[in-house]
Amino acid sequence: MSSEYLVLTLGAAVAGVYVFRDVIFGTSSKAPPVVTSNSKAAVEGGGDPRDFVARMKAGKKRLVIFYGSQTGTAEEYAIRIAKEAKSRYGLASLVCDPEEYDFENLDSVPENCAVIFVMATYGEGEPTDNAVQLMQNLEDPDFNFSKGEHRLDGLKYVVFGLGNKTYEHYNFIARKTDEKLEEMGATRLGPRGEGDDDKAMEEDYLEWKEQMWPALAEALGVEEGAGGDTQDFVVTEETHPIEKVFLGELSARALNKTRGIHDAKNPYPAPIVTSRELFRVGGERNCVHIELGIEDSGIHYQHGDHVGVWPTNPEIEVNRLLCSLGLWDRRNTTINIVSLDPMLAKVPFPVPTTYETVLRHYIDISAVAGRQTLGILSKFAPTDDSKQKMVKLATDKDHYHNVVAEGCLRLGQVLQYVTGHDILAESTPDNTTLWAIPFEVIVSCIPRLQPRYYSISSSPKYHPKSIHVTAVVLKYESVGTAGVPARWVYGVGSNLLLNLQYATTSGHEKLVEPLLMEGEKLERAHVPLYAIDGPRGAYNANSVYKVPIHVRRSTFRLPTNPRTPVIMIGPGTGVAPFRGFVQERVALAERTIAKHPESGISDWGTMWLFYGCRGANEDFLYKEEWPKYSEVLGDKFQMHVAISREGPRKPDGSKIYVQDLLWEQREKIRDALADKKGYVYVCGDAKNMSKAVEAVLMRILGEANGGSAAVEGQKELNMLKEKSRYLTDVWS
Repeated sequence: MSSEYLVLTLGAAVAGVYVFRDVIFGTSSKAPPVVTSNSKAAVEGGGDPRDFVARMKAGKKRLVIFYGSQTGTAEEYAIRIAKEAKSRYGLASLVCDPEEYDFENLDSVPENCAVIFVMATYGEGEPTDNAVQLMQNLEDPDFNFSKGEHRLDGLKYVVFGLGNKTYEHYNFIARKTDEKLEEMGATRLGPRGEGDDDKAMEEDYLEWKEQMWPALAEALGVEEGAGGDTQDFVVTEETHPIEKVFLGELSARALNKTRGIHDAKNPYPAPIVTSRELFRVGGERNCVHIELGIEDSGIHYQHGDHVGVWPTNPEIEVNRLLCSLGLWDRRNTTINIVSLDPMLAKVPFPVPTTYETVLRHYIDISAVAGRQTLGILSKFAPTDDSKQKMVKLATDKDHYHNVVAEGCLRLGQVLQYVTGHDILAESTPDNTTLWAIPFEVIVSCIPRLQPRYYSISSSPKYHPKSIHVTAVVLKYESVGTAGVPARWVYGVGSNLLLNLQYATTSGHEKLVEPLLMEGEKLERAHVPLYAIDGPRGAYNANSVYKVPIHVRRSTFRLPTNPRTPVIMIGPGTGVAPFRGFVQERVALAERTIAKHPESGISDWGTMWLFYGCRGANEDFLYKEEWPKYSEVLGDKFQMHVAISREGPRKPDGSKIYVQDLLWEQREKIRDALADKKGYVYVCGDAKNMSKAVEAVLMRILGEANGGSAAVEGQKELNMLKEKSRYLTDVWS
């Protein structure tokens, strides 16, 4: 037997002994491993796999953690809570997707246990898809638990919510969960936590958990220190046939080239049919229009849906971490990863793979480094000085904010910063200090790289074979501080699309720094380049580039009856879904006119589009298309454009925006909403625009009812929302 196979066998044996140590050596003083719901096994010894209480008892779990998650973030926080419960108090947890369990026995959770709810709010104060049934059970007074009542007396619970304060219904689901549990007699342990994604979700979580843990420990009668510092994974270097090694493929089907349904678990590598720049060429901003082919893919979409684009990390960050972790020369080494506690910490990406692949395709090394992560990694600092700097960043909230958060430092940049290296220089093994961080710690600390979602800007009736994406390329300047100079920061997803646009239109060999303005210093820019050819060149077939995608359904839909008036407000790229809306109506109008040439669409309701941009020749999106749609729809399509840096101003000299145009058309808007039961759609900025639009609509509706915006207007707007006649697709 060769030495490499001997090492492999020994490693597997050690991992096996660790996993089954309680069985081999008897009862351990440490808590049993945490179990998650994605285990396909039912309760040990048989039983109902949807009975979470039975699973808790069978596995001796004192905590059950339910997460309502739409993008994976709430699930990440649920797993973090489970890990910390184990390491601090020796408490074992069951981490559950609520969609996979029934809640009739929520009133049967043992007295020495607690239930933790990690709940994200989605859309207009809605539960995430996987938490719909849970919320219905909590809110329905006719839903009886196992003891025959809608009561949860004696139940101990914890709530942490994930939301965004720029949205009207901030953390609505977490608050509703807390309210209903309290009404049913349950007892909350510690304060309700509310994380704000618009500011600092991580800081909100860290502050909350330090108040929550003591309350939970006291209620459950446990003491800190009962757990232990245990690792989640074992990483081993192995030899595998290269065709069995994942080099960035997102699913086993993609690796094996087998057909199947394309969804979030098996994204489709969509070829780029065409792409172009939508803003003025040579300007300081970019907006990418890309058309993704879906013919013969089995993918279907509707107007208003979102497309998830699966990005990769930019090469500069991949190389930075390869150098910092001492993996530059072993970047292509094949590794396998085994979870030591598979029910708590499943391996978050397919294996076997390579070091480079993990950093490029699978984990989010492009996000701003979290304070808790820096604390974990501080023990591996190469010098006393760098350790002190790392600990200060991890423990001093203000210092972390000034250096890391304001400086937008990614993990690799933080490792360079605390060791005194220039974060603007491209990393090499010679100019980078080595950190002896075990790779399993990196995998455990850094979350999975998630898809970036964009509103689809086309209609399947108009473009059945392609999905269109309209994306402003994210680029902003960080705040400079001592030791961290100001520099350009680039969004991962939109800059990948920009790379693909340049490669598609110019050829890969001509891909240059596309965002540099005249006089810009190159060392402050480092426009990110990506490995756009994909794993094994799978995303580049004869210079036809591809990008992995999947479709996420939305409720952002036109009314089915075209006689219903529609009011669309979408400045900037907020117009993206409305391009699809208008195309949807154009396609229907063409068929209607062909079938009924005399009456045509005379009885249709009007579509109003309120759009805003900076300049008519700078960033007026799809300027050449709207007149063509008008040729078909006639006066049933009316577009009003606010050009903020050109054209007319208000009497006081201030700029005119979409909400001002809305007020100018107040009589028609009032008639469309009050008399003709019209629908309102808002897409774009949640922080300012959507709130300003709501204020104007409340004023219009309030005056229509002979009252004020604050009272009658608010009442009417709430009524529109309740009847799903006021829908938003906004972001901060």
